[in-house]
Amino acid sequence: MFEVFHSCGLFAADLTHQVHPSNDVPLVLKVLGLLVVGAPAVLFATLGIASLLRSKPLSERVIARCIQTGILTGLTAAIAMLGLMLLWNDTQIPIELGSWVHMENPAEHYHYHFIFKFEFDRLSVPFVILTFVLCGTIGAFANRYMHRERGFNRFFVLLSLFVVGMVTTSLAGTVETLFSGWELVGLSSALLVAFFHERPAPASNGLHVWIIYRVSDAALLMASVALHHMKGEGDFDGFLAGEWPMGRTLLEPNQAFFVGLLLLIAAMGKSAMIPFSGWLPRAMEGPTPSSAVFYGALSVHLGAFLLLRFSPILEQSLIVRILIVVVGLSTALFATFAGTVQTDIKSALSFASMSQVGLIFAEIGLGCYYLALVHILGHGCLRTLQFLRAPTLLYDYRTMEDAIGERLPKFSGMWQGKTSERVRTWYYRLALERGYMDAYLKESIVRPVLSALRKCDDFEHRWTRMLGGTVIEKKPSSEASSAFEELL
Repeated sequence: MFEVFHSCGLFAADLTHQVHPSNDVPLVLKVLGLLVVGAPAVLFATLGIASLLRSKPLSERVIARCIQTGILTGLTAAIAMLGLMLLWNDTQIPIELGSWVHMENPAEHYHYHFIFKFEFDRLSVPFVILTFVLCGTIGAFANRYMHRERGFNRFFVLLSLFVVGMVTTSLAGTVETLFSGWELVGLSSALLVAFFHERPAPASNGLHVWIIYRVSDAALLMASVALHHMKGEGDFDGFLAGEWPMGRTLLEPNQAFFVGLLLLIAAMGKSAMIPFSGWLPRAMEGPTPSSAVFYGALSVHLGAFLLLRFSPILEQSLIVRILIVVVGLSTALFATFAGTVQTDIKSALSFASMSQVGLIFAEIGLGCYYLALVHILGHGCLRTLQFLRAPTLLYDYRTMEDAIGERLPKFSGMWQGKTSERVRTWYYRLALERGYMDAYLKESIVRPVLSALRKCDDFEHRWTRMLGGTVIEKKPSSEASSAFEELL
C-alpha cells in the first residue's frame, strides 16, 4: 500500500516539474552551481599552496577564517540554488564544464566522450547542503579542539580536500566525476585515520582502511568501465532516463545485474558492510572531529548515496535488490551484537553508525528511496552531535557519580539470567573479536593473494636473472620440479 501511494505522489509531482537541458540553464543558476563546486576547491587550493610555502605558514586564526569563508560561501550558494529551484519548479539542473575527451567513429558505431558534469536534483542538493552544514560545524569545533596541535594546518588541508571530494561526489553527473570525488574522499579519510603517524597504531589502521577502500574503488572502476563499454559514455543521461527517483535504466536486465553487483561491492566497502566492517572501528584512531564528520555523518553514508544515485539500475535486477536487503540487515544485526561489548565510546558509536547504515541499505533494497534519504540526513546530524559530545561525556559521568556518591547503575541485558555463564562468555568473546571477520579475511583472502603475488615476483626475478646471464645455482630435478609447482 505504501508503494502505491508513493508512486501516485511521484506521478503527481512529475506532472508539474521542469527539467532544463544543459545549454538552457539560466545564468544565475550556473553561477550558483559553480560557486557550490568552486568554493571548496578554492579553499583547498589556498590552504594547500600556503602549506607548501613553509616560509610564511598561515596562523590558526587565518586558517579558521578561510574555512569559515569557504564553507559559508558554498552553503549559501547551495541554499540559494535550492530556493530558486523550488521557486521556478526546476527539479534537475545540469552544469557541464566542457568535453575533455571526445572520440567517435560512425563507421563502427563507436563513440566515447569524457566530460565533467554536475547535476543538481532532489538527491544531490540535500546531500551537498548536509555536507556543508556538518563540515562547517566540524570546522568550528576543530578550531578549538585542535588548538596548538602540531598538525593543525595539515588537519584543515585534509578536511578541505574531503569537502571537495564530498561535493564532487554528491553533484556528479557522470561516472568519471563521481569516481574523482570518490577517490578524494577515500584519500583524505585514510590520511586522517593515520593523522597521528608518530605512533604505529594509527599508521597501521590507516593502511588497513586504505586497503579496504582499494577494493571498493576497484569495484566502482570496473562498473565505470562496464558502463562505458555498454553505452560508450559515462554520462548518467546515457544509461539513466528521467530524473531521480522516477527514472528508469536503459540497460538490459543482465547488464543491470552485472553493474548493480559491482556497485553493491563498492558501496559495501565504503559504508563498512560485512564482511568489510572491520575498518570502521579502526578509523577511530583519527582525531575526534574527523571521526565525527567522516565515519559518523558523511563518508560512511557514501555507499548508500551511490546506491540511491544508481537506483534505476537496481530496480532492473531483483537479485541485486535482495542482496542489498540481506547485506544491510545482516550488518545491522552484527553491529548491534558487537557494539554491546565495546569499552570506549567512539567504538560504540561507530558500531551504532554501522547498524543504522545497514538499515538504510535495507530501505534502499526495498525501494523506499525517499525514506533512505531522510534517514541519511537525520542520522548524519545525530551522529555528528554524539561524536562531538564524546570527549566530555566521561567527565560528566564522573561529575554525576560524585554528586550521587556512588557508581551509576548498570543495566544488564534481557538474556543475562536466561543463559549460562559459559554461553555468555563465548558470546562475549565472539562480539569482542567482531565475529573474527578480520582474521577470516586475512586467512582466506589476504594471505592467498599475497602468496600468489610473491610467487609471481620470484618467478619474474628468476627469469630476469636467467635472461640476463646471471649464474643461478642448479637444484636437483625433483627440487626444481617442486619449486616450479610451488610457483604455479
